[in-house]
Amino acid sequence: MKVLVVGGAGYIGSHVTLEAINHGYEVTVFDDLSSGFKKNIHQSASFCEGTTLSEDDLSRVMNSSQFDGVIHLAAYKAAGESMTDPSKYAKNNIIGGINLIKACVIHGIDKFIFSSSAAIYGNPEYNPVDESHPLVPINYYGYTKLVIENNLHWFSKLKGLKYASLRYFNAAGYDINQKIKCKESNPQNLIPIVMEVASGDRKNLSVFGNDYSTKDGTGIRDYIHVSDLAHGHLMALDYLFKHNKDLVINLGTGEGHSVLDVISLANKVSNKDIDYKFAIRRDGDPGTVIAGSDNAKRIINWSPKYSDLYTIINSTWNIYNQ
Repeated sequence: MKVLVVGGAGYIGSHVTLEAINHGYEVTVFDDLSSGFKKNIHQSASFCEGTTLSEDDLSRVMNSSQFDGVIHLAAYKAAGESMTDPSKYAKNNIIGGINLIKACVIHGIDKFIFSSSAAIYGNPEYNPVDESHPLVPINYYGYTKLVIENNLHWFSKLKGLKYASLRYFNAAGYDINQKIKCKESNPQNLIPIVMEVASGDRKNLSVFGNDYSTKDGTGIRDYIHVSDLAHGHLMALDYLFKHNKDLVINLGTGEGHSVLDVISLANKVSNKDIDYKFAIRRDGDPGTVIAGSDNAKRIINWSPKYSDLYTIINSTWNIYNQ
Protein backbone atom coordinates (compact mmCIF):
# COMPACT_ATOMS: atom_id res chain seq x y z
CA MET A 1 0.00 0.00 0.00
CA LYS A 2 1.25 3.46 -0.91
CA VAL A 3 0.59 6.58 1.15
CA LEU A 4 1.41 10.24 0.50
CA VAL A 5 2.30 12.15 3.68
CA VAL A 6 1.79 15.86 3.02
CA GLY A 7 3.90 17.86 5.46
CA GLY A 8 5.91 14.74 6.23
CA ALA A 9 9.19 16.57 6.93
CA GLY A 10 7.69 18.51 9.83
CA TYR A 11 7.60 17.66 13.50
CA ILE A 12 4.40 15.62 13.54
CA GLY A 13 4.69 14.58 9.90
CA SER A 14 8.12 12.99 10.34
CA HIS A 15 6.79 10.88 13.20
CA VAL A 16 3.77 9.88 11.10
CA THR A 17 6.14 8.93 8.25
CA LEU A 18 8.21 6.78 10.62
CA GLU A 19 5.07 5.08 11.93
CA ALA A 20 3.74 4.48 8.40
CA ILE A 21 6.98 2.78 7.35
CA ASN A 22 6.95 0.68 10.51
CA HIS A 23 3.34 -0.16 9.61
CA GLY A 24 4.45 -1.56 6.26
CA TYR A 25 3.39 1.28 3.97
CA GLU A 26 5.39 2.58 1.03
CA VAL A 27 5.68 6.30 1.81
CA THR A 28 6.24 9.42 -0.25
CA VAL A 29 6.73 12.69 1.63
CA PHE A 30 5.52 15.94 0.04
CA ASP A 31 6.76 19.06 1.81
CA ASP A 32 7.85 22.61 0.99
CA LEU A 33 10.48 22.52 3.79
CA SER A 34 9.27 25.87 5.13
CA SER A 35 9.37 24.46 8.65
CA GLY A 36 10.37 20.83 8.17
CA PHE A 37 13.76 19.24 7.56
CA LYS A 38 14.88 16.68 5.00
CA LYS A 39 16.97 15.09 7.77
CA ASN A 40 13.72 14.21 9.54
CA ILE A 41 12.52 12.05 6.67
CA HIS A 42 13.05 8.31 7.02
CA GLN A 43 15.59 6.99 4.54
CA SER A 44 13.05 4.49 3.19
CA ALA A 45 10.62 7.23 2.18
CA SER A 46 10.62 8.98 -1.19
CA PHE A 47 10.63 12.78 -1.14
CA CYS A 48 9.01 15.35 -3.41
CA GLU A 49 9.47 19.04 -2.66
CA GLY A 50 6.43 21.19 -3.33
CA THR A 51 3.54 23.16 -1.85
CA THR A 52 -0.19 22.59 -1.57
CA LEU A 53 -0.61 26.13 -2.93
CA SER A 54 0.59 24.92 -6.34
CA GLU A 55 -1.77 22.71 -8.32
CA ASP A 56 1.16 21.85 -10.59
CA ASP A 57 3.22 20.62 -7.63
CA LEU A 58 0.31 18.50 -6.43
CA SER A 59 -0.23 17.01 -9.89
CA ARG A 60 3.47 16.24 -10.18
CA VAL A 61 3.63 14.27 -6.94
CA MET A 62 0.32 12.48 -7.50
CA ASN A 63 1.37 11.45 -11.00
CA SER A 64 4.55 9.95 -9.56
CA SER A 65 2.75 6.95 -8.07
CA GLN A 66 -0.68 5.41 -7.55
CA PHE A 67 -1.37 6.35 -3.94
CA ASP A 68 -3.91 4.47 -1.87
CA GLY A 69 -4.31 7.27 0.66
CA VAL A 70 -3.18 10.74 1.71
CA ILE A 71 -2.31 12.01 5.18
CA HIS A 72 -2.54 15.79 5.40
CA LEU A 73 -0.41 17.57 8.01
CA ALA A 74 0.73 20.66 6.08
CA ALA A 75 -0.70 23.59 8.03
CA TYR A 76 0.39 26.52 10.14
CA LYS A 77 -0.52 25.84 13.75
CA ALA A 78 0.16 28.85 15.99
CA ALA A 79 -3.20 29.91 17.39
CA GLY A 80 -1.89 33.25 18.65
CA GLU A 81 -0.31 34.14 15.31
CA SER A 82 -3.51 33.21 13.50
CA MET A 83 -5.28 36.02 15.36
CA THR A 84 -2.79 38.64 14.15
CA ASP A 85 -2.14 37.30 10.64
CA PRO A 86 -5.32 35.48 9.56
CA SER A 87 -4.63 35.90 5.84
CA LYS A 88 -1.48 33.76 6.21
CA TYR A 89 -3.60 30.98 7.70
CA ALA A 90 -6.40 31.40 5.18
CA LYS A 91 -3.97 30.99 2.31
CA ASN A 92 -2.00 28.02 3.62
CA ASN A 93 -4.51 26.11 5.73
CA ILE A 94 -7.73 26.70 3.82
CA ILE A 95 -6.70 27.25 0.19
CA GLY A 96 -3.88 24.72 0.42
CA GLY A 97 -6.16 22.19 2.08
CA ILE A 98 -8.89 22.55 -0.52
CA ASN A 99 -6.30 22.30 -3.31
CA LEU A 100 -5.15 18.99 -1.83
CA ILE A 101 -8.69 17.63 -1.50
CA LYS A 102 -9.43 18.58 -5.10
CA ALA A 103 -6.20 16.96 -6.31
CA CYS A 104 -7.12 13.71 -4.53
CA VAL A 105 -10.46 13.63 -6.33
CA ILE A 106 -8.85 14.36 -9.71
CA HIS A 107 -6.26 11.61 -9.25
CA GLY A 108 -8.64 8.99 -7.90
CA ILE A 109 -7.38 8.90 -4.31
CA ASP A 110 -10.37 8.20 -2.07
CA LYS A 111 -8.85 7.84 1.42
CA PHE A 112 -7.85 11.02 3.29
CA ILE A 113 -6.52 11.47 6.84
CA PHE A 114 -6.80 15.04 8.14
CA SER A 115 -4.90 16.40 11.11
CA SER A 116 -7.60 18.50 12.70
CA SER A 117 -7.42 20.06 16.16
CA ALA A 118 -9.18 20.48 19.47
CA ALA A 119 -9.10 24.20 18.62
CA ILE A 120 -12.31 23.70 16.64
CA TYR A 121 -14.20 23.30 19.95
CA GLY A 122 -13.33 26.75 21.30
CA ASN A 123 -13.97 27.39 24.98
CA PRO A 124 -15.16 24.04 26.35
CA GLU A 125 -18.66 23.98 27.76
CA TYR A 126 -17.55 20.86 29.63
CA ASN A 127 -14.49 18.67 30.11
CA PRO A 128 -13.49 16.16 28.92
CA VAL A 129 -14.49 17.44 25.49
CA ASP A 130 -16.07 14.75 23.31
CA GLU A 131 -16.81 14.80 19.59
CA SER A 132 -20.41 15.95 20.10
CA HIS A 133 -19.26 19.20 21.73
CA PRO A 134 -20.37 22.34 19.82
CA LEU A 135 -17.84 23.52 17.26
CA VAL A 136 -17.25 27.19 18.08
CA PRO A 137 -13.57 28.02 17.51
CA ILE A 138 -12.29 31.12 19.27
CA ASN A 139 -9.14 31.53 17.18
CA TYR A 140 -8.65 31.70 13.45
CA TYR A 141 -6.43 28.60 13.43
CA GLY A 142 -9.31 26.55 14.81
CA TYR A 143 -11.62 28.09 12.22
CA THR A 144 -9.31 26.94 9.39
CA LYS A 145 -9.49 23.38 10.71
CA LEU A 146 -13.27 23.53 10.87
CA VAL A 147 -13.46 24.82 7.29
CA ILE A 148 -11.47 21.82 6.03
CA GLU A 149 -13.55 19.40 8.10
CA ASN A 150 -16.71 20.85 6.56
CA ASN A 151 -15.25 20.55 3.06
CA LEU A 152 -14.27 16.94 3.68
CA HIS A 153 -17.84 16.20 4.77
CA TRP A 154 -19.18 17.57 1.49
CA PHE A 155 -16.53 15.99 -0.71
CA SER A 156 -17.34 12.66 0.92
CA LYS A 157 -21.03 13.08 0.07
CA LEU A 158 -20.48 14.46 -3.42
CA LYS A 159 -17.29 12.78 -4.61
CA GLY A 160 -16.86 9.67 -2.45
CA LEU A 161 -13.69 10.87 -0.71
CA LYS A 162 -13.69 8.92 2.56
CA TYR A 163 -11.90 10.72 5.36
CA ALA A 164 -10.82 10.52 8.96
CA SER A 165 -10.65 13.80 10.85
CA LEU A 166 -8.38 13.46 13.87
CA ARG A 167 -9.05 16.17 16.40
CA TYR A 168 -5.95 16.03 18.47
CA PHE A 169 -4.96 17.94 21.48
CA ASN A 170 -1.42 19.09 22.41
CA ALA A 171 1.21 17.07 20.56
CA ALA A 172 4.56 16.88 22.34
CA GLY A 173 7.56 14.62 22.88
CA TYR A 174 9.93 12.89 20.46
CA ASP A 175 10.45 9.37 19.20
CA ILE A 176 11.53 7.23 22.16
CA ASN A 177 14.35 5.66 20.13
CA GLN A 178 15.56 9.10 18.97
CA LYS A 179 15.18 8.24 15.29
CA ILE A 180 13.96 11.80 14.73
CA LYS A 181 16.37 14.40 16.07
CA CYS A 182 15.69 17.75 14.41
CA LYS A 183 14.26 20.34 16.74
CA GLU A 184 11.24 22.32 15.67
CA SER A 185 12.09 25.58 13.97
CA ASN A 186 10.48 28.51 15.77
CA PRO A 187 8.28 26.36 18.06
CA GLN A 188 4.96 27.81 19.17
CA ASN A 189 3.93 25.18 21.73
CA LEU A 190 4.79 25.13 25.42
CA ILE A 191 7.02 22.09 25.89
CA PRO A 192 9.62 22.76 23.15
CA ILE A 193 9.78 26.39 24.29
CA VAL A 194 10.42 25.20 27.86
CA MET A 195 13.19 22.96 26.52
CA GLU A 196 14.74 25.86 24.62
CA VAL A 197 15.01 27.77 27.89
CA ALA A 198 16.43 24.73 29.69
CA SER A 199 19.04 24.17 26.98
CA GLY A 200 20.05 27.84 26.82
CA ASP A 201 18.64 28.47 23.34
CA ARG A 202 16.10 30.92 24.75
CA LYS A 203 16.48 33.35 27.66
CA ASN A 204 13.12 32.89 29.35
CA LEU A 205 9.55 31.75 28.96
CA SER A 206 6.37 33.82 28.96
CA VAL A 207 3.42 32.18 30.73
CA PHE A 208 0.33 33.72 29.19
CA GLY A 209 -2.22 34.15 31.95
CA ASN A 210 -2.12 33.28 35.65
CA ASP A 211 -5.72 34.25 36.35
CA TYR A 212 -7.59 31.30 34.87
CA SER A 213 -10.03 29.35 37.05
CA THR A 214 -7.55 26.51 37.51
CA LYS A 215 -5.60 25.12 40.46
CA ASP A 216 -2.64 27.47 39.93
CA GLY A 217 -4.18 30.08 37.63
CA THR A 218 -2.39 28.86 34.50
CA GLY A 219 -3.91 27.12 31.50
CA ILE A 220 -4.47 23.37 31.56
CA ARG A 221 -3.94 21.23 28.47
CA ASP A 222 -4.08 17.58 27.49
CA TYR A 223 -0.62 16.59 26.20
CA ILE A 224 -0.32 13.61 23.86
CA HIS A 225 2.96 12.03 22.84
CA VAL A 226 3.62 12.55 19.14
CA SER A 227 4.34 8.84 18.63
CA ASP A 228 0.91 7.96 20.03
CA LEU A 229 -0.56 10.56 17.72
CA ALA A 230 1.30 9.09 14.75
CA HIS A 231 0.01 5.62 15.60
CA GLY A 232 -3.53 7.03 15.64
CA HIS A 233 -3.12 8.25 12.05
CA LEU A 234 -2.23 4.79 10.82
CA MET A 235 -5.01 3.10 12.78
CA ALA A 236 -7.46 5.58 11.29
CA LEU A 237 -6.14 4.83 7.79
CA ASP A 238 -6.54 1.12 8.43
CA TYR A 239 -10.12 1.82 9.50
CA LEU A 240 -10.88 3.66 6.24
CA PHE A 241 -9.50 0.81 4.15
CA LYS A 242 -11.45 -1.78 6.12
CA HIS A 243 -14.80 0.00 6.53
CA ASN A 244 -14.85 2.71 3.83
CA LYS A 245 -16.69 4.98 6.29
CA ASP A 246 -15.90 8.52 7.43
CA LEU A 247 -14.45 8.91 10.89
CA VAL A 248 -14.24 11.85 13.31
CA ILE A 249 -12.43 11.22 16.58
CA ASN A 250 -10.46 12.96 19.31
CA LEU A 251 -6.93 11.87 20.14
CA GLY A 252 -5.90 12.76 23.68
CA THR A 253 -5.23 11.27 27.09
CA GLY A 254 -8.11 12.52 29.22
CA GLU A 255 -5.63 14.08 31.67
CA GLY A 256 -4.79 17.76 32.03
CA HIS A 257 -1.59 19.47 33.16
CA SER A 258 -1.12 23.14 33.91
CA VAL A 259 1.69 25.28 32.52
CA LEU A 260 3.31 25.34 35.95
CA ASP A 261 3.03 21.54 36.17
CA VAL A 262 5.02 21.30 32.94
CA ILE A 263 7.66 23.78 34.08
CA SER A 264 8.06 22.05 37.45
CA LEU A 265 8.60 18.61 35.93
CA ALA A 266 10.88 20.05 33.23
CA ASN A 267 13.03 21.57 36.01
CA LYS A 268 13.46 18.11 37.52
CA VAL A 269 14.09 16.27 34.25
CA SER A 270 16.62 18.79 32.96
CA ASN A 271 18.11 19.64 36.36
CA LYS A 272 17.79 23.28 35.33
CA ASP A 273 16.01 26.27 36.83
CA ILE A 274 13.75 27.37 34.00
CA ASP A 275 13.21 31.12 34.04
CA TYR A 276 9.68 32.28 33.34
CA LYS A 277 7.55 35.36 33.70
CA PHE A 278 3.81 35.86 33.67
CA ALA A 279 2.19 37.78 30.83
CA ILE A 280 -1.39 38.71 30.00
CA ARG A 281 -3.62 36.12 28.38
CA ARG A 282 -3.49 35.74 24.62
CA ASP A 283 -6.63 36.13 22.55
CA GLY A 284 -8.09 32.76 21.65
CA ASP A 285 -6.61 30.77 24.57
CA PRO A 286 -9.19 28.82 26.63
CA GLY A 287 -8.44 28.02 30.26
CA THR A 288 -8.84 24.24 30.34
CA VAL A 289 -9.09 21.77 27.47
CA ILE A 290 -9.06 18.02 28.13
CA ALA A 291 -9.85 15.31 25.60
CA GLY A 292 -12.60 12.77 25.70
CA SER A 293 -11.14 9.97 23.58
CA ASP A 294 -13.49 7.07 24.32
CA ASN A 295 -14.49 6.85 20.66
CA ALA A 296 -10.89 6.36 19.56
CA LYS A 297 -10.61 3.38 21.89
CA ARG A 298 -14.00 1.98 20.91
CA ILE A 299 -13.85 2.48 17.13
CA ILE A 300 -10.18 2.02 16.18
CA ASN A 301 -8.87 0.44 19.41
CA TRP A 302 -6.44 3.30 19.95
CA SER A 303 -5.08 4.28 23.34
CA PRO A 304 -1.96 6.28 24.28
CA LYS A 305 1.17 4.35 25.24
CA TYR A 306 3.81 7.03 25.80
CA SER A 307 1.73 10.01 26.90
CA ASP A 308 2.51 10.31 30.59
CA LEU A 309 3.97 13.76 31.19
CA TYR A 310 7.38 12.44 32.32
CA THR A 311 7.91 10.43 29.12
CA ILE A 312 6.84 13.38 26.99
CA ILE A 313 9.20 15.81 28.70
CA ASN A 314 12.09 13.37 29.02
CA SER A 315 11.96 12.35 25.34
CA THR A 316 11.98 16.05 24.40
CA TRP A 317 14.90 16.84 26.71
CA ASN A 318 16.88 13.97 25.17
CA ILE A 319 16.75 15.89 21.87
CA TYR A 320 17.38 19.37 23.24
CA ASN A 321 20.19 18.23 25.53
CA GLN A 322 22.52 17.32 22.66
